[in-house]
Amino acid sequence: MLSLFRITDVSAHCDLPCGVYDPAQARIEAESIKAIIAKVADNDDPDFRTRAIVIKEQRSELVKHHLWVLWTDYFKPPHFEKYPELHTLVNEATKLAGASGTKGELDAAKADELLAKIDEIATIFWETKKA
Repeated sequence: MLSLFRITDVSAHCDLPCGVYDPAQARIEAESIKAIIAKVADNDDPDFRTRAIVIKEQRSELVKHHLWVLWTDYFKPPHFEKYPELHTLVNEATKLAGASGTKGELDAAKADELLAKIDEIATIFWETKKA
């Protein structure tokens, strides 16, 4: 069979090497989670609460996604050497956004912990951008 396309192997650090990374994406989703938790606490309407919880769970997944993109696509071995706590920070933050954290609970304190971890990751991120 004659092929009209030539197959070439390529590699990139992400699906589309755009070079645009920012922990603010995770932070915005985490801020949304915190606001949703407050709105659910102030609303007794079961339909509203159900909708809000579904959205909160989706936002929690987005937090994990944005953090994983930073961890797997942006941060490189020299970053992990200079900031050995980075692996632990990302692990703890993604767990805080998971089933035992904001995805599975309506706990504002968990949302605050998540925001604090994201801020720690962001501090490291911006230090690496200066280098």
